[in-house]
Amino acid sequence: MKYYVVDAFAEKVFEGNPAGVCVMNEWLSDDIMQKIAIENNLSETAFAVKEAENYKLRWFTPGGEINLCGHATLATAFVIMNYVETQLTTIQFNTMSGMLTVNKKEDLYELDFPSALSKEIALTEQMIDALGATPTEAYLNRDLLLVFESQEAVKNLSPDFAKLEQLPEGLGVIVTAKGETFDFVSRAFFPKLKINEDPVCGSAHCGLVPFWAEKLKKQELVARQLSNRGGTLYCKHEDTRVKMAGKAALYLIGDINIG
Repeated sequence: MKYYVVDAFAEKVFEGNPAGVCVMNEWLSDDIMQKIAIENNLSETAFAVKEAENYKLRWFTPGGEINLCGHATLATAFVIMNYVETQLTTIQFNTMSGMLTVNKKEDLYELDFPSALSKEIALTEQMIDALGATPTEAYLNRDLLLVFESQEAVKNLSPDFAKLEQLPEGLGVIVTAKGETFDFVSRAFFPKLKINEDPVCGSAHCGLVPFWAEKLKKQELVARQLSNRGGTLYCKHEDTRVKMAGKAALYLIGDINIG
């Protein structure tokens, strides 16, 4: 079975967020897909099968299947458009989060995702203790969203991942602040999914983009994720949808042998 590794939201290899991609003729069992994701040991391995005109898409982390993943969707679209069906410039994916569209615009791949609205919650001592720093505000969507007063505070954060994993709120922990040269910056932690830090997290921006669009009173935003690898996302907030565009770079094409 062909296997691709693509760096998504990356200008070149070794940047952005690597995702494994398997475009298959038919589905494997959930158990085998989970084992492949564990073996690959990337934050996400995406599995896609063509069904009629569209593709069905699923995402597996080493800790289990998840309902939405941005960078692995971009990576899958990149693989299909460049190696499987090279005539395509638009792909629609049927997923657990509904229909997701990816449009190719020159060297950018634009994701059309559902927006996730955040509600403010109380900041707790447990959150502060896990982060080793004090945010100014706390919100909850699928993930716990914590706002800091400066880009520097987000960049220098060194959380205790074991304590983050014990937080009752949210699947992931997203930290964010207004940017200096970008509209906003963020980092994304998912210890509950066996991923300490996700280098560039598209699904986190489903909550970040509407949040900062409201705060900054602008609908088009350029975001930067401040992981060691780093990644840039060109974002638009459109009512109940979030559009995120980024580049991608192929790192590897190989063969998976599962007997």
